[in-house]
Amino acid sequence: MVLKIFNTMGMKKEDFIPLREGEVRIYACGPTVYDFIHIGNARAFVVADTIRRYLEHRGFKVFFISNITDIDDKMIKRSQETGLSIQQLGEIFSDAYFEDIAALNIKKPDVSPRATQHIPEMIEVIRKLMEAGYAYQVDGDVYFDVSRFEDYGKLSGNKTEALEMGARIEVNPKKRNPADFALWKARKEGEPGWHSPWGEGRPGWHIECSTMAMKYLGETFDIHMGGKDLIFPHHENEIAQAEALTGKTFARYWIHNEWLTVEGQKMSKSLGNFITVKDALKICSPQVLRFFLISAHYRSPIDFNRESLKLAEANLERINSAMERLQGLRERANRTSEEENLLSEVRDARSKFEEAMDDDFNTPLAIAAIFNAVKAINSYADKNAEIEALTKREVYETVKDLMGILGINIETRREEYAEEKTTIINELINLIIDVRQEMRRRKEWKISDEIRERLQKIGLTIEDSPQGTRWKLKKIQDLNKFSKHF
Repeated sequence: MVLKIFNTMGMKKEDFIPLREGEVRIYACGPTVYDFIHIGNARAFVVADTIRRYLEHRGFKVFFISNITDIDDKMIKRSQETGLSIQQLGEIFSDAYFEDIAALNIKKPDVSPRATQHIPEMIEVIRKLMEAGYAYQVDGDVYFDVSRFEDYGKLSGNKTEALEMGARIEVNPKKRNPADFALWKARKEGEPGWHSPWGEGRPGWHIECSTMAMKYLGETFDIHMGGKDLIFPHHENEIAQAEALTGKTFARYWIHNEWLTVEGQKMSKSLGNFITVKDALKICSPQVLRFFLISAHYRSPIDFNRESLKLAEANLERINSAMERLQGLRERANRTSEEENLLSEVRDARSKFEEAMDDDFNTPLAIAAIFNAVKAINSYADKNAEIEALTKREVYETVKDLMGILGINIETRREEYAEEKTTIINELINLIIDVRQEMRRRKEWKISDEIRERLQKIGLTIEDSPQGTRWKLKKIQDLNKFSKHF
């Protein structure tokens, strides 16, 4: 099946044909590191990571770039509020960002370019735009003249004559058009600055991404991703700058994820429902949060609430439980017709998973396909205690692979609960020892000796002494064997 992507440029699904056969070059807008990333940011990052993983599954060699904005208006304002330097602020929240994406099992980008490390390249791009007549200077500021770029508005549908003052568009009476946006901002007192042909200053937000994308991916690349809120003005302005400079298509496919709300409302600090990833991970595990974030199609809104998290947790538990049941089946050499049916259903689930992901990365349908495999596993385990070894391996690896494409590691759950499980076993052993001690106190020697003998059979040695009874389990890791005896 041909992979189809809904391209915001044109607002329709298109067959995905990369520029270079077998390769995909992607740019995804990263964080502005003035604060901890929130769950809305996390949705965009998880969506991008899931798409990246699926493209790799399809056999593409993916080169993935995601920037770090470490100089802009928000950085300066936060620096002034906290007393931290721009550099200190960037280091603190960049480290926090990488910790959060690691917790959500998001693969690190191949390159994470920082804006402050690419100022010379940005200055050169601005200089060329001025020479070509697309930009002009006003008192040390440099603006892009949107009236000179005929296709302005082709991504968002916003035409220059209908534009309103939007996010990060400066009000300056000296601008030629209200929609003209800053390429370079003259340094103000208390702000950081870099030397340029137009005086001390810093780059505008939009020129940062255009410059870094072209440096690492070329003048034209395959996919540009980000949240819906970035379509205008950020991505619209990226296109204008880059295509005015090169005369070539900037990005061929634009992928934007929808809003995330919190209990039906837009997330906002003023409403008191602003939730960082670190806050969210206090009420659910990283695996549950990631599973929740991919439970809706990326182009559909998703609402963060406790009921949704509980449902995600229950669904993840259902998958993990089925895999544990499968692992618990005894292995044998011959394959039965019932196992052939199981394999057929699981292979069909893989096909349906890939069909769903090929259709604009439809994760809800892909998850539904995994649940078809889970249902088949549970149905088989309800009736059988044994399974042919190769069947068991293929079924396990299939579900593991599909979950891995979604960024969920089914083995994490076993590690997550290992300590808790060991604690339960320890408490159970202590309970048995207490029962045996009570039998000894009552002089029920036969029952006491029988308990000792049965414990010895599973490798648990009891030592009675004047100080009390001590025990040692030689094979503490063999928890299944222990549970079968008691």
